[in-house]
Amino acid sequence: MADLFSDGSGEFPKAEAKAAAPLAERLRPKSLAEVVGQGHLVGEEGALTRILGSDAPGSLIFWGPPGTGKTTVARLLARETGHHFEQISAIFSGVADLKKVFEGARLRSQNGVQTLLFVDEIHRFNRAQQDSFLPVMEDGTITLIGATTENPSFELNAALLSRARVLTFKSHDFDSLAALLERAEASEGRALPLDEEARQVLLRMADGDGRSILALAEEVWKAARDEETFDAKALQDVLQRRAPIYDKSQDGHYNLISALHKSVRGSDPDAALYYLARMFDAGEDPLYLGRRLVRMAVEDIGLADPQALQIANAAKDAYDYLGSPEGELALSQACLYLATAPKSNAVYVAHKAAMRSAKQNGSLPPPRHILNAPTSLMKEEGYGAGYLYDHDQPDAFSGQNYFPEAMERETYYVPVDRGFERDIAKRLEYWNRLRKQRSSQDE
Repeated sequence: MADLFSDGSGEFPKAEAKAAAPLAERLRPKSLAEVVGQGHLVGEEGALTRILGSDAPGSLIFWGPPGTGKTTVARLLARETGHHFEQISAIFSGVADLKKVFEGARLRSQNGVQTLLFVDEIHRFNRAQQDSFLPVMEDGTITLIGATTENPSFELNAALLSRARVLTFKSHDFDSLAALLERAEASEGRALPLDEEARQVLLRMADGDGRSILALAEEVWKAARDEETFDAKALQDVLQRRAPIYDKSQDGHYNLISALHKSVRGSDPDAALYYLARMFDAGEDPLYLGRRLVRMAVEDIGLADPQALQIANAAKDAYDYLGSPEGELALSQACLYLATAPKSNAVYVAHKAAMRSAKQNGSLPPPRHILNAPTSLMKEEGYGAGYLYDHDQPDAFSGQNYFPEAMERETYYVPVDRGFERDIAKRLEYWNRLRKQRSSQDE
């Protein structure tokens, strides 16, 4: 939601200052108990509720989609713990800004006032900037709350993560969005001029974003004439927005992604492109579709066309760089490439077979001849003894056994007779013949 205040004072704005504020601002919760849609955090047994019961809440990372209340909860947490609230955005802040914030926090600390520093989009800071938080977190100068829409495991330094607890914020469901609408109607003293179908369409338009549902409601009130009630079509015309065709948490989402995947697997580029277009039109997250295309590349094409994975990854990155609508073209290109590529699930099957074998034989040590012997004791124990360096052998192939000695040689990967895997199969067949020859010579 929008910022409650911009002066960093830690005080909530006075009522007269909020008179012209957007609806989302006017309805900002005054306590954690009023926060909607995050019961797993602020409910009676919620993680934040339990944290507040401790003497030292500690630093936190709030991870979740936009419009789920990360900023609001951070402000309320500062209020309930008696901390001075300071907010910066990683998009607009640099090293000089951080130094000023840290110095101000030190001065307050000397006067007995603790600082809660809220960093929005913290994943936008580079590694060095993230490291700059560590000393002031460790000496208690600040309590850090970082907000991110990206997976912290990939975007934040391990050192920073080790000093902060990650709390996950969830997208609003229909019930929590409906509760926000009811709160808005009670605050405004009037009902939204929508019939029941239009009300459901409005909820879908918000796409799990609490800030968005309140902004849309405000638009509806401004657009409606006296005694006018909008139906679903009129609502979409007035707001100039399409409602998603399906609820992404329901069957429509899973049915279409299944149809897309099977069309690619079935080498039908036209059907695949049709389902991809339907999902774009339905408001599906294009990066989700990009991730699914990457999965199709490794699951259904594999080494039959090694380029498939590179192209799917490149398309995902291109969308991330370009955004909509231009980036959708890159995903369409990847979709068509995958649908027209030779198909093989040999890598997928080999992976599952190797995982089963690893679980069954996970305690077996590798044979000693392929282990390094960095110490004299290990050499005496036979580590590395008898190892043949393949590059020094005829055909750069020794044919030695690399499986554990107590385990029979197994075959997991069986390439198909299509695409590049046809060449791999010939190579493997040649190496198998050499292995048998070398094995018979050793006997």
